[in-house]
Amino acid sequence: MKWNLRWAAAKRDIWRPSDLLAAFKDVGFEPSLSKVAALWSNKPISLRLDDLDKICAALHCTVADLLEAEPLAVSDGDLQQRAIGSEGEPGGPVRPTPRRGRAGSRRSLPPN
Repeated sequence: MKWNLRWAAAKRDIWRPSDLLAAFKDVGFEPSLSKVAALWSNKPISLRLDDLDKICAALHCTVADLLEAEPLAVSDGDLQQRAIGSEGEPGGPVRPTPRRGRAGSRRSLPPN
């Protein structure tokens, strides 16, 4: 995901974290200046959804303005859908296949 907080803030003529903090206070969102500076300079690892709503309210934007999906880079240049457990083999199964258990043990597949 790409974090576009600076771009969304620039559309409202906000160029510094301290100005962004003032916009947040106008909508009742009062994080510390250090938290605002961290949001300003880095992509957050996690963000509460209610905080995201308040950021959008302060900047008069949508979540789509703040977060932009980026495709994952694959070595051969094409995106391929792979299942967990397919051992990373290109062209492997899209759904996981059950592993062979001990001799004689029959396990059923989990429900879908």
